[in-house]
Amino acid sequence: MDAIELIKTRRSVRKFKENPVDRETMHEIIDIARWAPSWANTQIARYTLVDNPEMIQQIAGKGVKGFAYNMKTLANAPGVCVLSHVEGKSGRIDPAKLDIELSDPEAWESFDAGIACQTFCLAAHALGVGTCIFGVIDKETLPKLLNLPEGETVSALIVYGWPDETPNPTPRMKAYEILRFI
Repeated sequence: MDAIELIKTRRSVRKFKENPVDRETMHEIIDIARWAPSWANTQIARYTLVDNPEMIQQIAGKGVKGFAYNMKTLANAPGVCVLSHVEGKSGRIDPAKLDIELSDPEAWESFDAGIACQTFCLAAHALGVGTCIFGVIDKETLPKLLNLPEGETVSALIVYGWPDETPNPTPRMKAYEILRFI
């Protein structure tokens, strides 16, 4: 599948077959996702893959702020990627080296996490694995529940598995509706 087809055919999948994705396939997805660009090549994205059904149930119960839609999808997901990022690296310039002040360096952490998230989802799609990104997450509870290292912030949850549905594409605006030339 070429890159354009990959982008145009990737969908959010919320229904999965019961059999989990094998760890070898997930390792391959991370091996691809690690090529996601990041600010000054800081490579701040971290991927914690959860395939333990009991832990997935805990994430569903405690990690999505009681959001029923996410809880239901999580409860039936064979795997969850907890995408986190290392704090304080992306978007930072040593003032002693350059006389520049960046506006909102924390935004670069989110930007880099977003690039890593989409790269993970596209890599998964290329290997036949379905994904859905969750933004309603409990950033206080999840690091404690998963015992993440200090200095990492959870950016998103991504459920994954072998798809048991093929969602139709949703309507898209035309290019001329979102494009400006100056």
